[in-house]
Amino acid sequence: MTTDSPLRDPGTSTYSQEFPTGVPTRWVGPIRIGGDGFTTTEMIDIPLATYETPLWPSVGRGAKISRLHETGLQATVHDQRMTRSILLTADSARTAQRAAEVIDARHQRLNELVTAGSRYAKLIEIHPEIVGNLLFVRLAYTTGDASGHNMVTAASDAVLSEILSWDLGLGYGSVSGNFCTDKKATAVNGVLGRGISVTVEMVIDRDVVEKNLRTTAEQLTQLVVQKNYVGSTIAGAIRSANAHFANMLLAFYLATGQDAANIVEGSQGFAYAENRDGDLYFSVSLPHLVVGTVGNGKHLPHVQQAMARMGLNEHRETGENSRRLAGLIAASVWCGELSLLAAQTNPGELMNTHRAFERNQQQR
Repeated sequence: MTTDSPLRDPGTSTYSQEFPTGVPTRWVGPIRIGGDGFTTTEMIDIPLATYETPLWPSVGRGAKISRLHETGLQATVHDQRMTRSILLTADSARTAQRAAEVIDARHQRLNELVTAGSRYAKLIEIHPEIVGNLLFVRLAYTTGDASGHNMVTAASDAVLSEILSWDLGLGYGSVSGNFCTDKKATAVNGVLGRGISVTVEMVIDRDVVEKNLRTTAEQLTQLVVQKNYVGSTIAGAIRSANAHFANMLLAFYLATGQDAANIVEGSQGFAYAENRDGDLYFSVSLPHLVVGTVGNGKHLPHVQQAMARMGLNEHRETGENSRRLAGLIAASVWCGELSLLAAQTNPGELMNTHRAFERNQQQR
């Protein structure tokens, strides 16, 4: 056995220098998009880092569809927050209940503590949940343009210490009690909110559907119901009905310095379609995108270049940039989801396209 691993210093348990792990990355687009996060309708290229190279032309086909409409895709941001759930212990459920009432009544005091320790974090919601003698307190914050993982952990540490100083009969359990919920597929994030909730939508003319997607509004709408909703239901999906949101999310996250593990909850979302007299209404809703334009990973040169090209290199405090980023991510999901579903309405198209593209890639 050799001891000169590039990951470790011999004889120690610590990691050593970084080494490159390049992921093939391409710009795809442009996508025509407007709405929340955009001052006007814009044409924007997006970066996708992936080993699944057929994803590029698939998203590219959806991007072309967006350009064939005068106003393109429209993004609507519904909510923006980040959460951490602290866990406290008590001697009984009654003690936990009384403590929860005190904590809720002192929301303003706790928010003052949070804002004193951070320029951007604000405590906007307290949601207690009691199991036996355990008190879970789900704390929701705004975090500006950061995704806010570390920001809310630091704030919750301060809140936890403050609560324990009130002599409510509580003990320390954990700064994170899994009621947040981070990087796990749960229902609570969709119900109470975590990250940025965004919908991207467009109505596609009948002739565009038939010529460019080689399908019809009726066929695609039927597939969305049968595959995404019925199929996902019998599979036991949790608040999720889509074909492959995770593909576009991972590719976008890797290219822009996001925490890629957050695709676990980020890919819990909904594709929805309607046949409007032959025209196709198509939308994607992503209720909990945990993304940001500042913070860990955003200092890398290629990430900064990507952010700048997408118009995300200016003011980074109010949350406007992160909403714009969420809109672009959702737009990439819209493009890839539409293209894949359209291909699946035609027998053999999906596999034949994959084979042809991957064969061309290998010959280069």
